[in-house]
Amino acid sequence: MTGKERLAATIRHEEPDQVCVDFGSNAVTGMHVRTVHLLREHYGLETRPVKVCEPYQMLGELEDDLLDQLGIDTEPFNGHGNIFGFRNENWQPWTAPWGQEMLVPADFQVTNDASGDTLIYPQGDRAAPPSGRMPTTGHFFDSIIRQPEIDEDNLNPEDNLEEFEVMDEAAVDWYRQEANRLRGSARGIIAGTPGTGLGDIALVPAPFLKQPKGIRDIQEWYISTAIRQDYIHTVFDKQCNIAIENMKLMNDVAGDVIDVVFTCGTDFGTQTSQFCSIDTYEELWAPYYKRLNGWIHENTQWKTFKHCCGAVYPLVDHFIDSGFDILNPVQCSATDMDPQRLKDQFGERIIFWGGGVDTQKTLPFGTPDEVYREVRERIDIFAPGGGFVFDAIHNVQANTPIENVVAMFKALEDARK
Repeated sequence: MTGKERLAATIRHEEPDQVCVDFGSNAVTGMHVRTVHLLREHYGLETRPVKVCEPYQMLGELEDDLLDQLGIDTEPFNGHGNIFGFRNENWQPWTAPWGQEMLVPADFQVTNDASGDTLIYPQGDRAAPPSGRMPTTGHFFDSIIRQPEIDEDNLNPEDNLEEFEVMDEAAVDWYRQEANRLRGSARGIIAGTPGTGLGDIALVPAPFLKQPKGIRDIQEWYISTAIRQDYIHTVFDKQCNIAIENMKLMNDVAGDVIDVVFTCGTDFGTQTSQFCSIDTYEELWAPYYKRLNGWIHENTQWKTFKHCCGAVYPLVDHFIDSGFDILNPVQCSATDMDPQRLKDQFGERIIFWGGGVDTQKTLPFGTPDEVYREVRERIDIFAPGGGFVFDAIHNVQANTPIENVVAMFKALEDARK
């Protein structure tokens, strides 16, 4: 089977010739740029600077030679802008604070503050206030909260909609070109859908906007989901209308190329519980998820990808009812997220994409033998009968020992024999 065929069988809940594997197809299944560099070095691939394809989390691009080396079955359908509001183009060299030389887009514009932290600017405009900060000892950016003073009597939902608009011809043309580039690929194609991230906490601070208005403080946004639900309903309703128009345009130029769409990355789980009750999920999110996923299923062959970290066992049935085909990252270390229980109860109704190894403990802090054993155990649980795409539980972080990452791929290789 090709990677594309393997993914197709997997999402039909059929057992493919070998377990399907994804790394690097989107912003939650990637690897830090440092890890990508060390993997290239370990496998003796051509020495060259790694491109930072997602600057917020400093994820590195997995080029074809590394995808082939690792046996990856997927690749990304790149969007027309990144989280800081500029395109990944016109690459230039940059040396990170930890000393690695890499390539970043031309609009990756940074300065250092008095403490040595690295500041990045929205849309590459240094005249605007910075929207992200990388601490001197850090390896990725945190959003800088730029919350205007809230006037409770004059809150306007339109202020939280300023980033959502129907794509112009330049954006549509970007998708058309990307579709032409990927048409005929032997790998499964994973795309993002513009504007479908309902309250995605990475997007709420709007690091892509120069002067964001509305509710942009993460704490204030969570408070709003409890005390300003009418405001949130208005935002979500109009956001869905725009997102569906964008999906129509995207489907027109690229629909036949795409296999899976990342529809939402809003997290509902903590390590031990949920951010909201089931009743609140059903009232505030489910109606809009059903609209978005319903349009996708009625008009395309795409499968819908829901990223949601944490202890979300009580919500999995509700995700399925909301029209999500895929759950990621399957955080097995969280409360009630036992892998065998998940597989037994939901394995025929949702695709588990992730869960392959714990990136909070085992992968960064375990031994290579412990990594190998956990990977094999998770494959033995999740893979039978299909419906499982192997990936780590969220992105592989910067300081993960490379011998542990290699042990993960060795376990995959052995399991696929």
